[in-house]
Amino acid sequence: MKTSKRYFLLFLFLQLSCNSQIKKINGLSFVASRDKIDTTHTNSVLKVQSNYVALMPFGFIKELSAPKITHNTNRQWFGETKRGLLQYAKEFQTKGVKVMVKPQIWVWKGEFTGNIEMDSEEKWTILEQSYSEFIFTYAKAAQEINADILCIGTELEKFVKNRPKYWQKLIIEIRKIYKGKLTYAANWDEFKRVPFWGEIDFIGVDAYFPLSDKKSPTVKELEIGWIPHKEEIIEVQEKFSKPILFTEFGYRSVDFNAVKPWESNRVEGRVNLQAQVNGLQAIHNQFWKEDWFAGGFVWKWFHRHDEVGGLKNNRFTPQNKPAEELIRILYQQ
Repeated sequence: MKTSKRYFLLFLFLQLSCNSQIKKINGLSFVASRDKIDTTHTNSVLKVQSNYVALMPFGFIKELSAPKITHNTNRQWFGETKRGLLQYAKEFQTKGVKVMVKPQIWVWKGEFTGNIEMDSEEKWTILEQSYSEFIFTYAKAAQEINADILCIGTELEKFVKNRPKYWQKLIIEIRKIYKGKLTYAANWDEFKRVPFWGEIDFIGVDAYFPLSDKKSPTVKELEIGWIPHKEEIIEVQEKFSKPILFTEFGYRSVDFNAVKPWESNRVEGRVNLQAQVNGLQAIHNQFWKEDWFAGGFVWKWFHRHDEVGGLKNNRFTPQNKPAEELIRILYQQ
């Protein structure tokens, strides 16, 4: 083989290898607020090397068996509405940050959305109509801003379980409106049973898996805790041949934060900054190296960076904590 031809083939191989290594989604869940945002609010996202944000407009229902969703009203915070979504997206996109639109439902009194369930066929029909109006509003907005990903629902297990045909048809209708990638944010204990993974682009998981019952588990202990969950994730991934996306992941900076990582409705507990760091490091070690893993979105990031988090805060945000610096290091790799 001639030397020039050998070099050409080597160059071609290197190019193909580089192209096959798709950059991970190093995302943050950017919390909707009362305010418009500007550079002073996006700088902290850029500083931690995040290349994606999840923007989260909201709809509201009064109780778990109430079928009507109120959304995009003047009574809501600006960031929870369509106008807010468009304004937030523009600010991030001009900085080169990509967007996942992730509409969510809030049940009054903080009830878990996975338990939304109607008690009559009439109510199910009303809920389906109402949810379609809600999600189509933001599918159109996602198309308008050329968002890279649209999340079609978040933690709606009983709705999905009881009305699978509705969701199949909904996906078809959404694709007529929005031309980008689709996902659904399944709760950590729901993702194995979602019936429509084959019809969308990412298997979305809110990754609050229980990993350890220790007060302050080490990175190694947390990685051991990941083993059975990772095996289940791989099984689902291989069944549908779709990449896994952690639509939410994160840990509170509190003792025993890996026992029930999904718990957010309590503020008590001793601050443990290292436990949060260890949780984020372990999940990154286990997943970011995998070819079938698309990346994920840290829960959660507030716009007024200087006023949140800090060394006395035991909540999910990594802002102004050692976890923030860790995210910056991990996301720039």
